[in-house]
Amino acid sequence: MQSTKEDFLGFSYGFRPGRGQHDALDALAVGITRTKVNWIVDADIAGFFDAVSHEWLMRFVEYRIGDRRINRLVRKWLKAGVMEEGKLVSAQAGTPQGAVASPLLANIYLHYVFDLRADRWRKRHARGRVIIVRFADDIIIGFEHEGEARRFLADMRQRMEKFALSLHPDKTRLIEFGRYAAEHRARRGLGKPETFNFLGFTHICGRSSRGIFQLKRQTRRDRMRARLRAIKEELQRRMHEPIPLQGKWLRQVVRGYFTYHAVPTNSKNGSLNLQESSCLYPESFILGRAHASPSNTQGGSPVRESRTPGSVRGVLSNEHPYRDSQL
Repeated sequence: MQSTKEDFLGFSYGFRPGRGQHDALDALAVGITRTKVNWIVDADIAGFFDAVSHEWLMRFVEYRIGDRRINRLVRKWLKAGVMEEGKLVSAQAGTPQGAVASPLLANIYLHYVFDLRADRWRKRHARGRVIIVRFADDIIIGFEHEGEARRFLADMRQRMEKFALSLHPDKTRLIEFGRYAAEHRARRGLGKPETFNFLGFTHICGRSSRGIFQLKRQTRRDRMRARLRAIKEELQRRMHEPIPLQGKWLRQVVRGYFTYHAVPTNSKNGSLNLQESSCLYPESFILGRAHASPSNTQGGSPVRESRTPGSVRGVLSNEHPYRDSQL
């Protein structure tokens, strides 16, 4: 049996010990603001969890795990199927959504399908700087040169197809983005750089009050409005509960929301959230107002004004945060 030591690459952040969404966001922000990133590939794998090939997945699992009993259990679990309208439907592909093992199996699948290939491509074919950040099936790749970005994207499409996956034709995009994107586009008579979404935030090429480049991250408006609708519906369901009890529940919701979304440059958006949400239940909502400070975050980075400059996770010696495969 092979070693159980985790060997996923450094740019893989999803569902790993000691790593989370904020770490992935921090790594991406450092890469965009501190390196020569001029182009972004926003890759969207179409229906990833439903498209995973059982055959390929078991090959990867068996390569990593030498215990046939465990492999047999994984195979049976994949074939168990799901209940649809009271009927058991056998699964021919994909991993059961919501199952505790699905994220780990997804990481194993993409480790061999994407991570190793992308890391090797970057080292062998790229002349300019390339950064990669992956959280589960959400993938962002930054490039210094447009030509390399286009070649990588073409290679990625072929690679995905070989393993029963595909990039969404409309949601996968190559956009000009980075410190010099606005300047370069203005010279060509083009408008502002496009934006892209990653882990619930819209990433925007902006400027600070001093006029220098600033990566701005704002809560996705569609996600925010969906969340507000869900809160409104839940408050209506709880309308006959005592006011203090409603306030306690809403305070927990607000605290959780701002713990995740309160990042620098998102405070204006946060004010909008509060303003729009005041119509839900003004008295109860005020109870959560004290937790709305943008400084109320977990972890940190240069983008959060707390981590060591130049590192992904606060380690000064990590000079190549996107190339270290031992993280």
